[in-house]
Amino acid sequence: MRDAFVRALTELAAEDSSVLLVNGDLGFGVLTDFIERFPANYVNAGVAEQNMTAVACGAALTGARSYTYSIGNFPTLRCLEQLRNDVCYHAADVTAVAVGGGFSYGQLGMSHFATEDLAILRALPGMTVVAPSDPWQAYALTRQLHARGGPAYLRLDKSGAGLPEGEVELGKVRQVRDGHDAVIFATGGILREAIAAADLLSKSGRQVRVIDVHTIKPLDTIAICHAAGECRHVVTLEEHNVIGGLGGAVAEVCLENGVALGHFRRIGLHDCYPDVVGDQDYLRARYGMDRHAVVAVLVEMLAS
Repeated sequence: MRDAFVRALTELAAEDSSVLLVNGDLGFGVLTDFIERFPANYVNAGVAEQNMTAVACGAALTGARSYTYSIGNFPTLRCLEQLRNDVCYHAADVTAVAVGGGFSYGQLGMSHFATEDLAILRALPGMTVVAPSDPWQAYALTRQLHARGGPAYLRLDKSGAGLPEGEVELGKVRQVRDGHDAVIFATGGILREAIAAADLLSKSGRQVRVIDVHTIKPLDTIAICHAAGECRHVVTLEEHNVIGGLGGAVAEVCLENGVALGHFRRIGLHDCYPDVVGDQDYLRARYGMDRHAVVAVLVEMLAS
């Protein structure tokens, strides 16, 4: 996803001279082409992410289309005050780009786990929040965020769902598996586990719909309520704390729109700081959010 984002941004810089990339002193291998081609459109702010965000915002308020770029929580939670008071309050054209959503940097421990970012960033007024599920989506949604403008958060995962390239539209969910027994709403690369769970359940005759929610805010309320109302048994899956993230967003819109549900379960990190390290797949299994955990929840749900 990182490479796809950089490819899209490099193309945008060639089309729009106002593009500005402000980097937190990392990623030089993947950014080399951009830096060499557009040196005037690049600033290395150093390991000073709050200043990075302030620089990007100041430039945006004078006409730049700014992008900040760093790992996991560093361009988001470390910079929350700058994002809130500077970027969002002034509706500045700044997109905060985080590489390493969820457990992507699993060997580095909880300081590098981005597991509260979706909840916190979606609470900021005016902030668009996007978590692509595949590299081709990261490319397309980067371009769409640029066309939309305004404050945005782009959460890039190290994994991907492995879906063939297709159409994706900012703010509109995608159905990737059909079914009527239950529905799984998933966001980011962990969508792969939702698809695998649905495929496993299909072998026993259970048809589970899978919805790719790549845009957390603005949320596709109509499509989500339609799918939840048709299936009635709802599971949300996210590589994130279950409090305030995708699960909370889906529950809110269903309740506010009077959708009658049979069952509702959120699968994600349960209000804790992970105390083990490992690769992304290991941590998903360890904290109960891989395909086998999803299958277990749905089997129990559909049996009751």
